[in-house]
Amino acid sequence: MNHRIAIIDLGTNTCNLLIAEYQNKTYRIHYQGKEVVKLGKNGIDKNKLTEDGLERAILAIRKHQERISQFESPEVLIIATSAIRDASNKDWFQHEIKRQTGLDLLVISGEKEADLIFKGVKLAFDKIEDHTLILDIGGGSNEFILTKVGEPIWKESFPLGMARIIEQIPPSDPITPEEISRISSYFETGLEKLWNETRNSKISWLIGCSGAFDTLADLIDQTEPGTKTRIKQEITIQDFNRIYHLLINSTTAERNAMKGMEPIRIEMIVPSVIFIKLIVDRLNIQKIAQTDFALREGVLSERIFS
Repeated sequence: MNHRIAIIDLGTNTCNLLIAEYQNKTYRIHYQGKEVVKLGKNGIDKNKLTEDGLERAILAIRKHQERISQFESPEVLIIATSAIRDASNKDWFQHEIKRQTGLDLLVISGEKEADLIFKGVKLAFDKIEDHTLILDIGGGSNEFILTKVGEPIWKESFPLGMARIIEQIPPSDPITPEEISRISSYFETGLEKLWNETRNSKISWLIGCSGAFDTLADLIDQTEPGTKTRIKQEITIQDFNRIYHLLINSTTAERNAMKGMEPIRIEMIVPSVIFIKLIVDRLNIQKIAQTDFALREGVLSERIFS
């Protein structure tokens, strides 16, 4: 008998849903979708969740529950990450989610988040090379995983998410060279543990998963968001640099008109590519890959192989 599961990932910016079934180490994905929640708006820099954010989360979860109800008796799991785990009022938030949706919100640590992201990426790639650096860019935090012999040898969650940086250093329109320098310096200081860990390593691949990398791939491919499923896809350094310069020189209106730009990424894609550019340049990375697989697929992987 096939096992069915619905995994809701309640992140800082989006509430993502994966519906799948699995049996005998095989799986089939039936549905992937997302709803915008922006939990970090007007509060993430204070580590506090707002009533407005709660309302958006409830609305998103209920929409996902409607979708889930179309499938026969799946297990439903809802996971929360950075914005909620760091919030001073997370107990209130969890209580309201339970009261209004009937779901028990599982708040996971940054280490567990990185672990699930690795398992999701491993599900996408036949082989992960030694000294591959996996990166998930989020609104509240960014997770890094360094690999050897196809397994993680170091993982870390940094509270340097894009919603946080926008609250702390609101960019101009378009962003100025001074703001780029300030944001880059902020990231460089915050990533000291990464620099120390990779000091004696030659990174073979940067594998990027989730929002910002999905948008990069859509902009390169000139495809509308959500219309192309990518288990894995290479992004050349030349293409990355071209899109980087396009984005940092663009206005909000120009980004809104770009084919491949998801509305929720219009504001946060600029600090995201500054973040990626810093890592690529500092670690002299020559190869980048993108995958749609991340935390939700990591939960699925645990179910398949446990």
